[in-house]
Amino acid sequence: MARKARTTKELPPPLPPELRTVGQLVAESIRLYGQNFLRALPLGIVVGVINQLTADIDRAGVALSLVVVAPVFAAAYAYAAKLATDASTTRRSWFVAVGVGSLVFVPAALFFPWFALAGVLWLALIGLAVPAAMVEGASFTGSLQRGLALGRVDYIHAAASLATLVILFFLMRLGLALLLESQADNTVRTAIFLSDTVLAPLLFLGGALLYVDQEARLRSRGDPHEIEDLFRNQRDERE
Repeated sequence: MARKARTTKELPPPLPPELRTVGQLVAESIRLYGQNFLRALPLGIVVGVINQLTADIDRAGVALSLVVVAPVFAAAYAYAAKLATDASTTRRSWFVAVGVGSLVFVPAALFFPWFALAGVLWLALIGLAVPAAMVEGASFTGSLQRGLALGRVDYIHAAASLATLVILFFLMRLGLALLLESQADNTVRTAIFLSDTVLAPLLFLGGALLYVDQEARLRSRGDPHEIEDLFRNQRDERE
């Protein structure tokens, strides 16, 4: 019997950023990571080292440690934004991004050991100030205002995207820990470090791509000041 020829269906093209779903954001984050694996790997090393240093302390100690290393996380997020957008940056942009990111990350760090979701919701609202500083070269105050505007334009998408990335990270990390729970402690800690190193870059790169999504959504809605000027000009012409 003749074998039927197999037909392959081409995948549909990805939606533009202003219409991108949470699942597509995750998929695009994985693709971006694959294209920049070696350049993105330091992002995971940052998380892996910090998690190892805070592995045996209580929640209050973890929160304090996260506050102390807030500039490190801010710099990592700024670097991820540069990787995701290939933006030209200046030394001033780096300083502003790290400063804004450090300020924004402190409340999330205090929430995280007890109620991680609250920290995620906070970062979804204002955390995009970091890529705004890097990509747009905004001032310190302007970055905070821009980050809030970007977070609010489609807050459900922002919060759901960050929550999904965090949940995926912890589920994969937990699965590895359960798989190796019968092994020696040193083996488990080494495996967790390697897991953090490999998986954590997705958190930063996904957050950077979220900036692209939210910026496109905000831009697609138009500048309210430009719309107001257009209506005013039309009214003047009629008069």
